[in-house]
Amino acid sequence: MRIAVLIAASVLVAGCSQTTGGDAEQTGPTLTVPPTTRTLPATPTATSATPTRPPQAGAPMRAVIDWVEAGAPAEVGNYHVAMREGTTTQLGDDVAFRTEAGTNCMTDSDAGGALACLVDLTNPPPRPADVYGEWKGGWVDFAGPTLEVGSAHGDPGRFTAGTGEELPYGQALAFGDYRCRADPSGLICVNYAHQSGARFTDAGIQPFGCLQSVTPPPGIGKKFSC
Repeated sequence: MRIAVLIAASVLVAGCSQTTGGDAEQTGPTLTVPPTTRTLPATPTATSATPTRPPQAGAPMRAVIDWVEAGAPAEVGNYHVAMREGTTTQLGDDVAFRTEAGTNCMTDSDAGGALACLVDLTNPPPRPADVYGEWKGGWVDFAGPTLEVGSAHGDPGRFTAGTGEELPYGQALAFGDYRCRADPSGLICVNYAHQSGARFTDAGIQPFGCLQSVTPPPGIGKKFSC
């Protein structure tokens, strides 16, 4: 009986030795970290609250852009035509639109897509003494780096085609470097390329951004420049 116990113990020790030897030949155990299920917070981005009032004189350009961009997007495809006395003219890449207050705007691809508006100003710039031809005190050229109010024109120029569709209050129209929003407080347009803007109302033309009043050249009523 004692011999049987010794043999069993020997077999047990040998089995343990083989198991230990087998483990020694293996590399250390690989630990797998379970993937986390926690969602990391997104990196915060700078956002502006939706403006509820139109920008006032002297407002920073960011506030002006925010106001214009808060308008409901208008379909630009509806504004590539102009109408005059029942005749419709296709404008190609140019756009034409008008506001309920009567401001009439149109771009001109021959002038680099610059925007011009006819505004029924209550107190337009007076006709300069050196101007020849028909004086239009409410003709406003907003090229982006410059804003000119009042100039002489022998014919209606781009406005020969008439007027575009009405841009309803609360809507904003994007085209080229511009975006314009119609509002009872006036039409406000911004030019992204030059970070400039203007408000068009019958009370006057209000510049924004880099536009500053400068001495107008001959033939121009008022001029603002970046």
